[in-house]
Amino acid sequence: MNTIPPTACPAWKKLEAHAENWRGARLVEIFANDPARATAFATAMPGVRLDYSRQRVGALTLTLLAQLAAERGFEAWRAALFAGEKINATEGRAAGHAALRAGDAAPAEVRDTLRRMKELSEKIISGKKFDRIINLGTGGSDLGPRLVADALACVKGAGAPDVRFVAGVDPRELERALAGARSDSTLFVVVSKTFDTQETISNAKIAKEFLKGKANLYAVTANQEAARQFGASEILPMWDWVGGRYSVWSAAGFSAMCAIGSAAFTEFLAGAREVDAHFLSEPPERNIPALMALLGIWNVNFLGAATQAVLPYAHGLRLLPAYLQQLEMESNGKRVDREGRETGYATAPVLWGAEGTASQHSFHQLLHQGTQIVPVDFVVAGIDPLLDANAEAQSRALAFGTAGQALPPYRQYPGNRPSSTLCLEGLNARNLGRLIAAYEHKVFTQGVLWNINSFDQWGVELGKQLAQDILKQKA
Repeated sequence: MNTIPPTACPAWKKLEAHAENWRGARLVEIFANDPARATAFATAMPGVRLDYSRQRVGALTLTLLAQLAAERGFEAWRAALFAGEKINATEGRAAGHAALRAGDAAPAEVRDTLRRMKELSEKIISGKKFDRIINLGTGGSDLGPRLVADALACVKGAGAPDVRFVAGVDPRELERALAGARSDSTLFVVVSKTFDTQETISNAKIAKEFLKGKANLYAVTANQEAARQFGASEILPMWDWVGGRYSVWSAAGFSAMCAIGSAAFTEFLAGAREVDAHFLSEPPERNIPALMALLGIWNVNFLGAATQAVLPYAHGLRLLPAYLQQLEMESNGKRVDREGRETGYATAPVLWGAEGTASQHSFHQLLHQGTQIVPVDFVVAGIDPLLDANAEAQSRALAFGTAGQALPPYRQYPGNRPSSTLCLEGLNARNLGRLIAAYEHKVFTQGVLWNINSFDQWGVELGKQLAQDILKQKA
């Protein structure tokens, strides 16, 4: 696999020269000269369509980006990912999250765990012993299952418990989750790979006090002995080849399964599995995750974008930007490449966003008329024509502005601001699985092109160590 910096690749140098041709190009003129652009610059996979016609790219741009991917060894890295090779070199681990949703082809330990998750969740729902489940986790042990439970709240069946999530160490968060709860009908699910995560274990100790000796505590962990000693009555495994921010497909998603039901969770896994097949088989020009990655590289490294906005036009996807913040910035927020060299080029942009249409009344002013150009991903789900119309209107305004209109300067929209639109065929479990998996593979692809390890997160360690030292000093 290629170990030279991406900036030394021939395609990178060609892209730098090519970008000069695009700095003065105007989307309004490009569309006027190419009536077929909206069709030509779009592609689809089951349940999801990507329209990137309002990105500032042309056919040659995509050819050069695909050439860069080839020079970076993208196909070899992709094969290594799915083969379970130890591509997380700094930790000596594989990144095996795709195996978690591989269905009948999954490892036996994955299939056994999924079977146990279904048994436990169905017993909880049918037995109605627990009317509340509180998931205690943080980072990937919280953001993924929280997103799934919130996005698919509409599929919750009769008898499903009230599932709540606690991630922070502020005791008021747990107090709110416990409001109105009874110790005999509340189940805590403690999710921590090491079972020593400070925030999670601190909350778990409070939970034990609340339970007053009742065995209503499950654990999801790789440290089963610590969980047993803590008093967990059921333990579901985690494995070191699954990173936290990629763990929603595993037993870390148990609380989400309890919220939406095992049948919906199975659909969620199936949707992701379809994207895995698409990502493995399609060439870059028809490969949605790869295209998303290449467009991001173009915007960040050649057009100078420093941030990326994700705007879901569906209330059920309101937590998607927060989920993607960890997925993208913890994965690719790196300044050192795989060979330990300073990159000297930008990697992950700052990702932010919020639910539309509410965000139209807060920060869209900056998107349309601010001094920074922010590429946008619009995510629409076909839920309501009014929502879809608002997303389309925002995309058009960003791209075309008020070109040709005689308006005072303060009412002018400059336009020429890039966006893509991901269109889901409804918001359901299968499409949610497709959407999350697409972003996962986008992040992986960008890591390959930037020559960085997307699967470690050493940048979070120092602050945790310092916090422990400060606590010891105050003790």
